Amino acid sequence: MNSKLYISSSPHIRGSVSTVSIMRDVLISLLPAAIAGCLIFGIKSLAVIAVCLIFSVGSEFVFNLIVKKEQTIGDLSAAVTGLILALNLPANVPLWQAAVGSVFAIIVVKCIFGGIGCNVVNPAATARVFMLIAFSGMAKSAFPIADTISSATPLAQLEANTVPEIKDLLLGTTGGSIGETCAVALLFGAAYLLIRRVISWHIPVAFIGTVFVLSFLIADFDIMKAVSYVLSGGLLLGAFFMATDYVTSPMTKLGKIIFGIGAGLITVLIRFYGIYPEGVSFAILLMNIVNPYIEKLTQRKLFGGNA
Repeated sequence: MNSKLYISSSPHIRGSVSTVSIMRDVLISLLPAAIAGCLIFGIKSLAVIAVCLIFSVGSEFVFNLIVKKEQTIGDLSAAVTGLILALNLPANVPLWQAAVGSVFAIIVVKCIFGGIGCNVVNPAATARVFMLIAFSGMAKSAFPIADTISSATPLAQLEANTVPEIKDLLLGTTGGSIGETCAVALLFGAAYLLIRRVISWHIPVAFIGTVFVLSFLIADFDIMKAVSYVLSGGLLLGAFFMATDYVTSPMTKLGKIIFGIGAGLITVLIRFYGIYPEGVSFAILLMNIVNPYIEKLTQRKLFGGNA
């Protein structure tokens, strides 16, 4: 009898979706924002993107080499982290700071915890928070290359009780980080991810909706101000491309909604009452930390189980 019985753990049925295909879709979805950032802020933004990509992928390669671990740069997750971090940085950030932030995101936040799937917080969001704290000058955003006179960022304008032009917020002709200013480009990328079913609507809608409602209430029921708060800062970039990270966000639909509402609440509190000009990265980081509790609270009961 030559036949053998092979035993393996689940899952026994596998689909075509893989880590590589998901990360490739995320990279594709970020291209419109990256291209818009380069057109708006010039060649400096391209240099920042290149540095973040090189040091993110390179640091993961070197780490795996040192610890004698199988190379994982082919799954494209390091490239995604590098690109998202770059889009969260101003074009005038010193390149050495971009390199430090990239290495921090990959080595400290991701690799030391075991690599992809094991990190407890989003690498790009955590690296941006680290850079905001470590390099205080990074909080000063770059301005479009067409601007010869430094003007306030949209959030600074709103704080001064001036409502930015919606057209400028949609097209990105405002101050801000490389990938956060052009709302149209970000929405194109988000639509791609939703159509490809890489992400679901729950976290982005809860996140953005919470910011809109609370901003509307706090800003004297001014709907244009509320819309401006949604289109300003890194809200769209964070809600669609960072908060939806599979590893650091809930799996259940209810958990995703709770996660999004919590992130929106923290973002508004920091924007209106905090010392930092933007709260999206801080909000995502804090919600990543409480994510295990959200998972436990919203997990489904097993059929026939007591838990």
